[in-house]
Amino acid sequence: MRLVIARCSVDYVGRLKAHLPLATRLLLVKADGSVLVHSDGGSYKPLNWMSPPASLRVSTPEDVDVEIGVVEQWTVQSAKTDDRLIINIHEQLHDTSHELGQDPGLIKDGVEADLQRLLADQIELLGAGFSLIRREYFTAIGPVDILARDASGATVAIELKRRGDIDGVEQLTRYLELLNRDPLLAPVRGIFAAQQIKPQAKVLANDRGIDCVTLDYDAMRGVDDVESRLF
Repeated sequence: MRLVIARCSVDYVGRLKAHLPLATRLLLVKADGSVLVHSDGGSYKPLNWMSPPASLRVSTPEDVDVEIGVVEQWTVQSAKTDDRLIINIHEQLHDTSHELGQDPGLIKDGVEADLQRLLADQIELLGAGFSLIRREYFTAIGPVDILARDASGATVAIELKRRGDIDGVEQLTRYLELLNRDPLLAPVRGIFAAQQIKPQAKVLANDRGIDCVTLDYDAMRGVDDVESRLF
């Protein structure tokens, strides 16, 4: 992984356009081809990024850019679309590279791991006609717990928690923003699933068009005889 701290401006050009004016930022260049642009405050979410597969080309700026102080231009080109991330660097303050090696992946607590496995096996709990695409669907910002298709064939990203709060909804929102950039998956909608979901999380999820599903862990494991209940 390469870490660069630089004064730069950033433009995303393609299906959508976005501009970040000149400021000091952290640029992450990952071995999988992704490039992420971070600020020091406001959120741990990147300000903008390009998902893999992508290629990075470093070039000398044109004269008109040199006149405004650009010393180096990065063009990050998506391999799947015409989308580009253009980073104009005015001053480079830090540049290091590190070999991180193979990551073992996120190890969830027992209940969340079991919920993921059980829901993948019982994907029809989310609705008739649902089918599993895969568990732990990798993205540049982390794995989506479950990726599925609904009865209409649309892609659905499912985030699982033991107790669902606002942070979980924010996490799923970031995944959806990234997944909907992929023309092979878009449009992608989200489902936030947990044993318990806080009211504030439900309100935020509803505002963002994300469905909430409460899971009965014991029933999914087959240790709760629902028909024998008095209430």
